[in-house]
Amino acid sequence: MSIRLSQIDKTYGNKGRGSKGRGSKGHGHKDDGRTRALEPIDLDIHDGELIGLLGPSGSGKTTLLRIVAGLEQADGGTIHFGEREVTHVHVRDRRIGFVFQHYALFRHMSVFDNVAFGLTAMPRSQRPSSGEIRTRVMQLLEMVRLQDFAERFPAQLSGGQQQRVSLARALALKPDVLLLDEPFGALDAKVRQELRRWLRHLHEELHFTSLFVTHDQEEALELSDRVVVMSNGRVEQIATPDTLYRQPANRFVFEFLGDVNRLEGDIEDEVLTCGNARVAVPGVEDGRRELLLRPHEIRLDDQPGPRAHLPVSVTAVVPVGAEVRIELEADWLGEPWLATISHADFERLAITRGKRLYAQPSRLHRFDTPRPQTLAPLSIS
Repeated sequence: MSIRLSQIDKTYGNKGRGSKGRGSKGHGHKDDGRTRALEPIDLDIHDGELIGLLGPSGSGKTTLLRIVAGLEQADGGTIHFGEREVTHVHVRDRRIGFVFQHYALFRHMSVFDNVAFGLTAMPRSQRPSSGEIRTRVMQLLEMVRLQDFAERFPAQLSGGQQQRVSLARALALKPDVLLLDEPFGALDAKVRQELRRWLRHLHEELHFTSLFVTHDQEEALELSDRVVVMSNGRVEQIATPDTLYRQPANRFVFEFLGDVNRLEGDIEDEVLTCGNARVAVPGVEDGRRELLLRPHEIRLDDQPGPRAHLPVSVTAVVPVGAEVRIELEADWLGEPWLATISHADFERLAITRGKRLYAQPSRLHRFDTPRPQTLAPLSIS
């Protein structure tokens, strides 16, 4: 089922009173005493896509999800599920499944009865037979790998298992659209990672259309077919995870998607000078500039040379999974840099806290131009 949003907007509060409407959560920006939660938003979601709504707290992502669900009304615009307009259709008639951060399971019901609840609550004329309900529920429990837990109660399950029950319950009525609001936010890191992989495989198997909210960049990039990055009620960029990371539309997207280092200095004759450090930046006009780079875009060596020539000192070393995070300081830096290197390079350079190294950006990113630019800086001996 495809979803099409056209010019969806939302404002909370009463003009001139500076008050906020119920549920505003204080996000967006204020205009004439009202809080603008969503700027007019256009969004096309293809049939079978898994779309992530990513943004910081107050960016409007949950408001947008609630409007799609019918839990909240937009001030303007239209919503279509396929060819059916659902802008003013009640939530119960939109044929959606909803999974919340907090599992919302009935504590007094078994896992089986929780999953079956939506089916047994249907009007008698539409309700499947008890045999059909049992078959459907057991199929779903097998799908979420909980077929052996049908008679248990929620309190007897782990957090990850409870969230899988929630997902099975949401899928029981065969919804046209599945909406998930921070579905893994209440779980610990290891369980979140496992459930992300599991949900991705399940989505590829069933091919349902899904829209999920998260503030976790890694989660959005790992799960989504496309990501909608939001800030202050606006859509900053819609793109695949790879495009988003490699070709950010603006500085907000670049900074929100990961750790960022800054290099600020005066440029003259295509050479950036920052204290006693100098870097050639071909094609950049004269003036005071701030350029950005990611931790993996820093080359390190233990001797100055063409590969790396900027003197730095190691102030912290933190092994994290397949990489090592190195914090670097220098007199010419306004704030410390974070570099990420492989364990092989870490051992080759024999890095310890306090060691002197030499650094060189492999890329620099510029966002003070009409379109973002990626530069290939050169060492200056």
